[in-house]
Amino acid sequence: MTTYSGTKEFEGATFVRASFKGATLRFSDLRGVTMREVDVGGLDIDSHDLFFGSLFVNGVDVVPLVDAELNRQFPGRELQKAQTPEGLREGWVAVQSAWQTTVAGTPPDLVDTRVDDEWSLAQTLRHLILATDAWLGGGILRVPQPFHEIGQIFTGAADMGFDMSIFRVDPPLYPEILAVRAERQRMVTDFLATATTELLAEERDNPWGGGDWHPSVGDCVRVILEEEWAHLRYIRRDLASLQRG
Repeated sequence: MTTYSGTKEFEGATFVRASFKGATLRFSDLRGVTMREVDVGGLDIDSHDLFFGSLFVNGVDVVPLVDAELNRQFPGRELQKAQTPEGLREGWVAVQSAWQTTVAGTPPDLVDTRVDDEWSLAQTLRHLILATDAWLGGGILRVPQPFHEIGQIFTGAADMGFDMSIFRVDPPLYPEILAVRAERQRMVTDFLATATTELLAEERDNPWGGGDWHPSVGDCVRVILEEEWAHLRYIRRDLASLQRG
C-alpha cells in the first residue's frame, strides 16, 4: 500500500468515484473537507480536536452528541471543563478512579502490546507522566526542567527542536512506570487540595512555548484532565480490541 507523508498535493483536490476503501489517515489535516453522496459504512473517525470545532453529518453537527455520549460512558468526564476548585478536585478523583480500574484490570501480558501503532498501556502511562510534568511542573509550578526521564514524548517533538536527550533511550520496566505515575498523581492531588479560586485565575506561560496563549492555572489543570480522559478512552478502546482478539 502506498504511503503519502508530508504531502500537500491533495489540497483543494476533487475526487469523483474514487475508492478510499481501507485507507488510513494519521496526523492529517481534514479541515473543511466536504463529502457528498459517499458510502461511509464502517467509517471510523477518532480526533481529540473534534471538540474544538464542528463535524456535520447529513446537516447535523454531531460534536455535541459525541461529547454527551462520552460523558455518559465516562462519568465525571464533564468535569474536565470545571471552573471551580471543587469541580476540578471532583473531576480529578473521578478520572483517577477510572484509571485505577483500567490499570488493575489489565492482564500483565497486555501492558506493552500496541494496536495499530497506538501507544501501549505502559507508553500511555509514561505520556501522562509527561503531561503532568509539563502542565503542573512546568506550567503551574514553573520548574525550569520538569520532565522525568521516562516520560513518553509526543510524535514530532524532535522536529520542533525539543531536547530529546532529557529522556531515557531504553524503555523502563512496568513497575517503575507505575511508581513514577503514582508520584505524579499524588502531586496533582496535593496541588488541588489547597488550590483556590484566586490561584486558578493566575496567568502562566504555555509550557510548550510559542503562540500568544498564556493559560491560567485553571487552564493548565483542565489540560491535565483532558489528557487523562482522552488517553483513558484510547487505551480502553485498544484493550477491548486486544481482548476480543
